Amino acid sequence: MGRRNDVRILDVLMQFPWWVSVLISAVVYVFLAFIAPNIILENQFMRMMLQAMSGIAHFIALFLLVPAPLAYLKQKEKSKRLDAQKGIETIRTLSWRQFEELVGEAYRRRGYTVIENESAGADGGVDLRLRKDGVIHLVQCKQWRSQKVGVSIVREMFGVLTSEKAASVSIITSGMFTQEAKNFAQGKAIDLIDGTQLQQMVSQVQSSPPPITVKKKKKVESQLQSQQACPKCDSELVLRIAKKGSNAGNQFFGCSAFPKCRHTEPVNG
Repeated sequence: MGRRNDVRILDVLMQFPWWVSVLISAVVYVFLAFIAPNIILENQFMRMMLQAMSGIAHFIALFLLVPAPLAYLKQKEKSKRLDAQKGIETIRTLSWRQFEELVGEAYRRRGYTVIENESAGADGGVDLRLRKDGVIHLVQCKQWRSQKVGVSIVREMFGVLTSEKAASVSIITSGMFTQEAKNFAQGKAIDLIDGTQLQQMVSQVQSSPPPITVKKKKKVESQLQSQQACPKCDSELVLRIAKKGSNAGNQFFGCSAFPKCRHTEPVNG
């Protein structure tokens, strides 16, 4: 293997959990050391190649183990950084690479397999490729603190979405989108996630989300006691948390008869 290919293999393995390198290393070692020498091939050159590789099976296995501790330490760093975020202001202090890694970790905790584009620059096209249930989703990250993400970026990523035949594309910024960009994304498989929505997404997957303050908790309990019955069907109102949309992560009162009754009321205070 050439030096460039060697580095590329290590880079790819670094994108996966540490145990992937351990598993691949073990499988390769067993194959080269015990299975390959017993394979009967008519091609003499291939037979000699397998025999030669069998003799250095332990070196190849050790080479494939190199990414394991590095991947473990890198994953710990990403996880620690995500849990350390206190709000959109701390997110905006991250470098563009740290910002991409933060978004990737957030999706990883939501059950996605995440492949980061290590070769892209600060403004490279697809930054993350997500896989879940066999479906591919694309993500572009824009660590723009003041400038709004315009429609040209959204058009560009829509073209990438079409060419790669992915299920959807998400454009994530720590700032905001222009109205023209929002209008273009409507009705398409494009998810525009601004700074407020990103903050909510991060807080939802943090290991230790900030607790409800006593003052706010008392307000919620007091409000729940004062409006126990649904005004539409007289069923009990229950406290819920929105999982989708612009209000994701926020609390609201919903009718216990849902989906027959879809009445909701906001939590005041």
